Amino acid sequence: MSVSDRETLRLDFLKAAGLAEAARAPLPGDASTRRYERLTTADGETLMLMDQAPAAESPPADPAWTPEQRHAAGWNAVARLSAGRIEAFAAVAAHLKSLGLSAPEIPALDAPNGLAVLEDFGDALFARVIEDGAEETPLYLTAIEALAALHEAGTPPEVLTGPGGDWPLLTYDETALQGGADLFVDWLPRLDARVAFDAAAVAEWREAWAPIVASGAAGASVMAHRDYHAENLIWLPEREGAARVGMIDFQDAVRAHPSWDLHSLLQDARRDVSPALEAEALDRYFALRPQVDRAAFMADYAGLAALNEARIIGIFARLIARDGKPRYRQFLPRMWRHLNANLDQPALAPVARWFDRHVPVEVRA
Repeated sequence: MSVSDRETLRLDFLKAAGLAEAARAPLPGDASTRRYERLTTADGETLMLMDQAPAAESPPADPAWTPEQRHAAGWNAVARLSAGRIEAFAAVAAHLKSLGLSAPEIPALDAPNGLAVLEDFGDALFARVIEDGAEETPLYLTAIEALAALHEAGTPPEVLTGPGGDWPLLTYDETALQGGADLFVDWLPRLDARVAFDAAAVAEWREAWAPIVASGAAGASVMAHRDYHAENLIWLPEREGAARVGMIDFQDAVRAHPSWDLHSLLQDARRDVSPALEAEALDRYFALRPQVDRAAFMADYAGLAALNEARIIGIFARLIARDGKPRYRQFLPRMWRHLNANLDQPALAPVARWFDRHVPVEVRA
């Protein structure tokens, strides 16, 4: 579809929603194929236009597909990503709101064409609020309260229902977890000529991660936002309790190990979270969920955090080397610090030995 045809769709959608006269201000883009505009009506109300063309990415996974079929279909199917589908966002939003958590209201929706009008939570992203001088600890502890509430809700349904129709909540399984880890060996050599991984090294890589992948898949018992960090959480101080955490960018939610969103938040790629704050936040989580076996949980936490950090290093390498987005290079040293710290855990000894054999110390900095 041409740019002008897409704009015609947007205009027709806004007209049908009674927003034809609203002022439109595009927001900065991110790493996805999605775009947003802030709409301002004549009476000063603001809303968000979410625009995600359904054909812009490879298809999402069919729940019945085998690992081989998923690999043949493309990355979204391997990783069980939603391909940005509006109906996925709407269904996850409905589930979050049913638990008393804050996801945007959706006053207008055209799922087949990938368009939605959303409630505007404003610009008070946790990261920006903290940069402007707010104390970070209360925000992070409230984000932990929201996660604990989501996890205490129990195993989510296999199919979520929202205003755009049903959407399957798939499991972050072995194929998705190993596929994410493999981004590291696929893409780091294309960014850094100091490393090269032959078939034997890749086979060793997968063998080293296998116990962690198995634990992550076996422990998949809660809905994971999947991108839960300070750039995707909006502070809503006028609300109460866990509802003060405005959640966005959750369309790729899956059933996953409960540690996944915790380490995404506390071992963030984009900002430093002190070890003291990480420890305090984890203490709060376990206080809110006293039935959880903390020692077993934290063993999985370290392993899955390390896997996620390897995955993100691979993603950033791809964004830099393939997509020409050099700004992601600034995040690599932080991710290496997180990964190196987690590799010190005894359960990660096989992975640590792989890094010692195949990735020079000077690369891991």
